[in-house]
Order: sequence, then structure tokens, then C-alpha cells
Amino acid sequence: MFESVKVIGSGRVGSAVSARLSERGVAVGDDGQLVLLCVPDSSIAEVARGLEEGPWIAHVSGATPLSALDPHLRRFSMHPLQTFTRARGHEQLDGAWAGVTAEGEKGRAAGYWLAETLGLRPFELADDARPLYHAGAAIASNYLVTLHAVASELFRAAGAPPEALVPLMRRTIDNGFELTGPIERGDWETVEAHRRAIRAARPELEPLYDMLAEATAK
Repeated sequence: MFESVKVIGSGRVGSAVSARLSERGVAVGDDGQLVLLCVPDSSIAEVARGLEEGPWIAHVSGATPLSALDPHLRRFSMHPLQTFTRARGHEQLDGAWAGVTAEGEKGRAAGYWLAETLGLRPFELADDARPLYHAGAAIASNYLVTLHAVASELFRAAGAPPEALVPLMRRTIDNGFELTGPIERGDWETVEAHRRAIRAARPELEPLYDMLAEATAK
């Protein structure tokens, strides 16, 4: 659909996207039939306003509405539902999904083309649903980091190696998030023992444990 793309932004997402487009035979340079903004969310509106109207324009933010691309009319958003690191390359895109938001069939087709060219699996995402969608993504990715950090604190306090948690976390995902453990068994005595131990070793973490236990029980 597009033979050339201008990618603005060379951070973790922009660099992976540029490399994948080049690999797929799409020209990446200063001129493009599509201008793709891979800049921080807070900069999208300012950068968009500074661009001449004409080419298609898109951003890769998960939470930012299409109105941030005003005054451009040929626009869409394509959010790669993935976490990126500088230590890896465009293979990070492989197999991930992508939320596409557009205002018409042409925009939707453009968003799907970009997602599929990058090796992503596109799905339609309503503009007004983006904050809720992004909240779910943040819980799944960002808060996993938090949970690992908290569990590691408890392991250190117990004299156990935190690195032993990683295979457990990976297997939980590989098992399709099947719930096991004391709450699944209805073993509330063990849950209370957890609370007492946390209260003694890391009392500031007890409210978090209680909240997660309640959510898990439901």
C-alpha cells in the first residue's frame, strides 16, 4: 500500500519499526507516503501540527486519541501491543498484536497494512476505548515488573534466590494462566500464614498482598 514511510522518532519502538520496514522492502527516509510518529505521547500533537498536510499520518501510541493528529485528515493509529527494549531488534514485533484505530475504511486498511507489514496481528480498536485498553496493557506488562520486584523482595527476606522466580513466572504463562496455589485450593490457613509472614518481614507490602488475594479469590 505504501512504498515509502517516514518514521519520526528513533527510540525503542521507532528503531524496531524502521528496521522491520526496511527488511520488508519499504523505503524508510525523509520523504514518505506515510509519516509515522514514534515519539513520546506528550509530543505527538506538537509534532503533528508542525507537519505539512498531504501524506497519511499515524502514531503508535496506545492511549493517545486520533485528535492528537489534528489538523491532518488522512490519519490512523497503529499500536504494537508489545514491550520493547534497545537490546533486541525488529524480531520483537513477531507474533504480537496491534490495535488499529481509524476514521473510515481507507484508514483502517492503511492501519492493517502497516501492522501486517510489521509482522503484527491487527484488530480494530475504538478511539474512545483506548484509555481502557491501554490500562489493561499496562497491568499485563508494567505491573508484571512490579509483581516480580515485590516477590523478589520477599525471596531476599526469606534467604531465597530471586532468580528462581523467573522459571515459575514463565511456566505460569506457558500454562495459559491456569490458577494454582492456596487460594485456588481454598487453603485460607496458608493465606493467613502469608499475611503474618509479610507483616513481620515487609509490613508495607501487606496491603498489596491483601488486594491481590481478594482479586484472585473473585
